[in-house]
Amino acid sequence: MKIDLPNGAGPAHERLAEAIARSIAEEGLGPEARLPGHREIAKAAGVGIRTVTKAIDLLAERGVLRGEVGRGTFVAGHGGTSARDALIDLTINGPPPVLDRGALQRASEEAVARALRLDHSGYSDLRGTPEQRQAFADWLARAGVDLSAAEFVLTVGAQHALHLAFDDLREVTKTIATEGATFSGAIAAARQTGVRLLPVASDQDGLIPSDLDRVMSEQGCRALYTTPICQNPLGFETSGERRRELLDVCRRHDAFIVEDDIYYPYGTKERITYRELAPERTYFLSSLSKCLTPLVRVGVLASPAERNTRIARALRATLWGTSPLAIETACALLRDRADIRAIERLLPEAKRRVELTAEILDLDDLPMPQGAPHVWLSMPQIEAERLARRASEEGIRLTPPDATAVGGPQADGLRLSVMAPTTLSDLEEALRRIARLRGSSELGIV
Repeated sequence: MKIDLPNGAGPAHERLAEAIARSIAEEGLGPEARLPGHREIAKAAGVGIRTVTKAIDLLAERGVLRGEVGRGTFVAGHGGTSARDALIDLTINGPPPVLDRGALQRASEEAVARALRLDHSGYSDLRGTPEQRQAFADWLARAGVDLSAAEFVLTVGAQHALHLAFDDLREVTKTIATEGATFSGAIAAARQTGVRLLPVASDQDGLIPSDLDRVMSEQGCRALYTTPICQNPLGFETSGERRRELLDVCRRHDAFIVEDDIYYPYGTKERITYRELAPERTYFLSSLSKCLTPLVRVGVLASPAERNTRIARALRATLWGTSPLAIETACALLRDRADIRAIERLLPEAKRRVELTAEILDLDDLPMPQGAPHVWLSMPQIEAERLARRASEEGIRLTPPDATAVGGPQADGLRLSVMAPTTLSDLEEALRRIARLRGSSELGIV
């Protein structure tokens, strides 16, 4: 087995794990193929035995390898097949595994001990206890968001927070402005709550204020939903100056803002939120799913102060708060600062994956070249539909073009979730298949 250890800032065992996974794919090793011994891998890669052991353990956690005592290490039968033979899914916009098993085990043990001591078995405060919310307030402070523990409630992830915000806005408006292509979860929440999304034009710096003003004037719209950092799916980051211009429009129309800050780690521009600029009209939401792990589905929602009572009533009417055990697990991870370690691993990986995508697909002028969880391929709708269909036939699963479409020409295209594949080699294989399809005349055949 040939192993080329890539250069980079990440830990050696993570880079070695990536190199081993790439070799498995390049050499076409299928399920149950046996790997060389640890010493042989260490010699080939120029690293120590301990580094090899940690890399093998990491790949085992990811389902790429499995070990048998006394027999050796083998390619796993599920999730570890060669990328040339397996379905590669580019639809799930989640992070690769950046939370190590030890941290999650420690957090789980601490969570059990704390949860068993909660008053009334966790029924005491549906918003999350003051201590729990303080752990999240400390996390938000590390993320550059100044919120006290009294200003937000804990939710079952960002999707729950988004649904609560949209449902609360029904009393104010029947329509919500957003980008021409937006988060599919926002489209689902709007449909479920009975509000209608209105498309607003955007550029590389975000929504265009004049077009937002036009939409709000013509439609009587009094709400805006936006993801300012790494907008999903278009991928741009809104600057502080543009945010202030958009806020001026919202103020003129007495409109509220639903600010989705879930991709905050990827931001490179001025760190200022709508919540900081205008707390009286902003529903701020975020969660741990994109920066740490979706295994702990806990988020936050900070609503305008005048809406807090209604949000609390909605929590009571639907699920009486988020699972106390999930919250305690999340709090233990945050107290351990697992989010910091995860982001340190996440950002270099995102940069590598975006650079690889740009190189293979020959993409220029990406809106967030320093790293992002997804990349947008703009193309006519019919071409996007054909590419998605042909990619599926080639073993690549892509998000259906209409899943993110609100309206207008900017809705036409495909999102590639570049962080979805477990390994960089799987992503590379998927991208090369897509590049071949894009350059093929087959896309012109209905």
